[in-house]
Amino acid sequence: MTENKTIDIPVIIGPTASGKTKTALDLAQIGPMEIVSADSRQIYKYMNIGTAKPSKEEMSLVKHHLIDFLFPNVDYSAGIFAEDALTAVNDILNRDKIPVIVGGTGFYIKAFFEGLSDEPVNESRDLVRDNLNNMLKEKGREHLYQLLKQIDPVSAEKNRDMNPQRIVRAIEFFYSFGIKFSESQESEKKHNFVPKYFGLFPQRESLYQIINSRVDSMIGSGLIDEVNYLLSLGFDLKFNSMNTVGYKEIINYLDGQTSLERAIELIKQNTRHYAKRQFTWFKKIEGVIDITNDLERFKNVFNRL
Repeated sequence: MTENKTIDIPVIIGPTASGKTKTALDLAQIGPMEIVSADSRQIYKYMNIGTAKPSKEEMSLVKHHLIDFLFPNVDYSAGIFAEDALTAVNDILNRDKIPVIVGGTGFYIKAFFEGLSDEPVNESRDLVRDNLNNMLKEKGREHLYQLLKQIDPVSAEKNRDMNPQRIVRAIEFFYSFGIKFSESQESEKKHNFVPKYFGLFPQRESLYQIINSRVDSMIGSGLIDEVNYLLSLGFDLKFNSMNTVGYKEIINYLDGQTSLERAIELIKQNTRHYAKRQFTWFKKIEGVIDITNDLERFKNVFNRL
């Protein structure tokens, strides 16, 4: 790749349960492609049913990257994803194949193509911020400042007045994105890749019905047993991976805090809410080619890349 040459990278986006995996697998039959997963939960081992992870059979049809490679106690971030995705994409291109990014974690995709920005845009960051604000109330700004000195000395030096809002923001950025806030101000784009977005946007009511059916299927396929196994390995709600839709509700059921019927109802409801947020995120992206029910349109564009 020359310094100024840009390379189009196909990206299949859409809300959960919109058919991204099936579309990618169908596409794999017509060209030498490999999939780079952009899903913040399918990265984890043992979390298969609750994340709707592609089956072993499906993954045998086309090579997948950044899926099923971390234990659930490992924290991951958009910043780390951007680095890992760059490695994967370059590897695929060097073998004369086409990398196709597939996933519903819009912030990961944004981090890869645009870099990180100081915007409170994802749920995990909201959770980090809430925890830090609680720590500020309980232990004071001196405690947080000492934490900032450990993880980002440059930012700490710039905030010697210990302004609590700026301290929280810098720590929050580090734990959300995996890089120091001070370094984010000096980051440079590390590639010339340009996203070519293809979107799957089913009608809301149709998608919500699919989500409800999928949750019922997850329960029937052994989601409760999967959660029990994860708990037996020591992975519980203290890990971000487990404190997510599908897992937290079943854990609350197993702890006796709610009925199974109510847990299933909450999984469906929370998944629908998540899909709605994904719709909002992806609809803001300009130039998306809508391929809902129109795979041929995707194939035609793909063949020209």
